[in-house]
Amino acid sequence: MTAQKTLLLCTCDKTQSFDPEKLRTAAAADQVIAVDQLCGKELATAAESLGGTSDVLIACGQQAALFERLSEDVEAEFQHSALLNTIDIRDRAGWSAPNADPKRLHAKQAALIAAAQLPPPMAPVKTIQSGGVCCIVGPTEQAIRMAELVQDELGVTCVVSDKGLVQLPSAGYDVARGQLTAAQGALGNFQLEFSQLQSLNPAGRGALGYGEVKVSARSECDVFIDLRGAEPAFPSHQKRNGYFWADPTKHGELERIALTARERVGEFEKTVYFNLETSLCAHSRANKPGCTRCLDVCPTEAIFSFGDHVQIDSDICAGCGSCAAVCPTSAVTMNETPFEAITKAVDVMAKVYREQTNESPRLVFHTLDAGGDAIAQLARYGDGLADDLIPLGLEHVDRIGHAEILAALGAGYAEVLILADNEEDRQAVASEVELTQAMVSGAHHSPSRVRVVAATELSVAGDNAGRVSDPVLLVGGRRDITRVTVGAMAGKVEAPIPLPVGAPYGAIEIDSDKCTLCLACVSLCPTGALNDHPDRPEVQFTENACVQCGVCESTCPETAITLKPQLDLSKDALSARALHGEEPFECISCGKPFGVASTINRIVEKLENQHWMYTNSDNVQLIKMCDDCRVKAQFHGKNAPMAGGERPRVRTSDDYLDS
Repeated sequence: MTAQKTLLLCTCDKTQSFDPEKLRTAAAADQVIAVDQLCGKELATAAESLGGTSDVLIACGQQAALFERLSEDVEAEFQHSALLNTIDIRDRAGWSAPNADPKRLHAKQAALIAAAQLPPPMAPVKTIQSGGVCCIVGPTEQAIRMAELVQDELGVTCVVSDKGLVQLPSAGYDVARGQLTAAQGALGNFQLEFSQLQSLNPAGRGALGYGEVKVSARSECDVFIDLRGAEPAFPSHQKRNGYFWADPTKHGELERIALTARERVGEFEKTVYFNLETSLCAHSRANKPGCTRCLDVCPTEAIFSFGDHVQIDSDICAGCGSCAAVCPTSAVTMNETPFEAITKAVDVMAKVYREQTNESPRLVFHTLDAGGDAIAQLARYGDGLADDLIPLGLEHVDRIGHAEILAALGAGYAEVLILADNEEDRQAVASEVELTQAMVSGAHHSPSRVRVVAATELSVAGDNAGRVSDPVLLVGGRRDITRVTVGAMAGKVEAPIPLPVGAPYGAIEIDSDKCTLCLACVSLCPTGALNDHPDRPEVQFTENACVQCGVCESTCPETAITLKPQLDLSKDALSARALHGEEPFECISCGKPFGVASTINRIVEKLENQHWMYTNSDNVQLIKMCDDCRVKAQFHGKNAPMAGGERPRVRTSDDYLDS
């Protein structure tokens, strides 16, 4: 039985308006209560609802923590509290420019509430153990100071990188001197390598000294604090759990790090953000290189080559999703923000908005932290989001690839924007935005319908405001939705749409003058885009299955294959077509077809009267025979290598009696 639900709305001191009945419908609530100051003088209304038997949805994000504490107080007093959820509709939809259309704002609010009712995806977790073993690397003064800050909670070893003096030895931490040469791992499992390592000798009187030099040494720790001030030990270091990097000369940095580092002791649950299906991976085949897209984009270097497929270190993975955004075969998918969940959310929001306004909204993807803060800042002190712009927050915008953008366009959005928090975010999505724009342009639409923006651009109305884009049925995987959406946008496109180099869609071209039809490309194609003909030497190609991994190109011994990135929207791309083929050679003995005629003739041409074994000899005829006939000819020929001499006549008893 489904629990009843109460929707609490607040005008935030009469600074926003809404349509209570439409929001009640969007929330699938049984009742709706609207007040002017739910976090202040009308807080009792929230307490009364939380003390009831219905689930409670409060449309206020700013005071979510207040309502959570109130829920705990109600539960402590009455031994019961309703299930509480909160959602922001003020900063993202309620507060906008003075000339904003209330109808659009109300439709946005309903769209956001409707999407929030979708069941959240469940991501598995793993347990990480940290014993609190900490290694601090950096100049002596700063490293010792950091050790003093964290020694009560962590087991500390300082590896100082200079010849600074240690005034007094401490039993609370160890000190050594050396240079960090390599680092790998994450919280609970760091492996560090040092050169010229010397341990501090705490014994004796006077100045402290260091012991014997070790040319190289290795160490393991749970927490790694890097105060060298040089380049971080890891790429995208802020995403490496358990690693703390800081400029030691910056005021307050050591204290800031110490507050967090001291808490990295005990048992932690880490989300397993991804799912890897190695059988779908097109990374390599038979040591021939193929797709490296995920390796190229992973900001934390959590992905590494593992033979014919890649592997992902779940301890290092930060869940940005850039690998899933570029994976052409969906071998990598995200557990926390799966493609299906994003597609469903954008579809629901577009549908609700369109039903209430008969217009197409625009969509902006943003990060929950910095992007959400930028939207809140814009709403409070600026004109807020444009009235037709619906925001969708994610942990990382790296997660957005061309398929997610095209799914939004397919859902009926007039424009799809990506709010970049910084230049790193902008670069992370640049190639996927470029690919999408190429498809949109090829479908005869303006590429500006897809773009990366700054927060200051979110208040500006789009060029497509008021238009209505017909939605398509968003069914299938990433490639299916991409093809359907672009096809619907294009209407009819005669020629394939050219795409940038590296695009996961396209054809291959075979130089027939070079190709020997050895079929090595067919045997190693990881997606089945290449096949042979059952009755004749021929390479067949299904373009819709090709992901441009490049295995065929790297495999071809004759360098006869060239990749051609494009998107063919015609039905021809869905079925196999012949790329190159020849007639087979017919055995001169039995007539059975075998091999490739041009190849057999080329071999004969190169060997006949050019090699001693094929000069003034019938051996060249063996080349023109099938396997069976070649064996028979060698066995029965007069020069057969396994043939014996002439067999003597069998003598009988009569022969002996007659003699």
